[in-house]
Amino acid sequence: MFLGGFDRPVRVRGCDCHGCDQAGDFRAPKGRTQLTEYYWFCLAHVRDYNARWDYFAGLSAEAIEGHIRQATVWERPTWPLGDWQKREQQLRDSVEREFFGDGFAARPATPPMAAGEREALAVLELVPPVDFAAVKAQYRILVKRHHPDANGGSSAAGEKFKIINQAFATLRAVYGTDDA
Repeated sequence: MFLGGFDRPVRVRGCDCHGCDQAGDFRAPKGRTQLTEYYWFCLAHVRDYNARWDYFAGLSAEAIEGHIRQATVWERPTWPLGDWQKREQQLRDSVEREFFGDGFAARPATPPMAAGEREALAVLELVPPVDFAAVKAQYRILVKRHHPDANGGSSAAGEKFKIINQAFATLRAVYGTDDA
């Protein structure tokens, strides 16, 4: 058969389905582990093949879940959110040990903070580092303990109550939350 005036024959691939004499114009992968090897089918047989083919056939639920998780991040390594700070600190410590030996000056256990923040934590009887949820819980305990109504209208309790409220307002501004 000659097409368009060319003098060489054109090959037509046949359908890979047994007994079909149609042209195999449509490719379909041979399996999950053979994604670059193909069967060639006619339109009717490729539709039938696609309707019955299951990429995850024979895999357990855990293996399917793992495959989906890897595909979600394009098969790239990932780390949990927030974990980068710990990794960065470990890297810094290893570099300091490498260049300055094991006797390098230890970093303070708590991050540097403003004097007002440190005083507010002391008023609430907290030791840094602390998150806002712990600040809020301690604030509620101290407010109940030092409320003037709970102490018979004592003026000393009223002053302590005001100081606790001021400390909490300071920490709320530092942590950047409107949560009361």
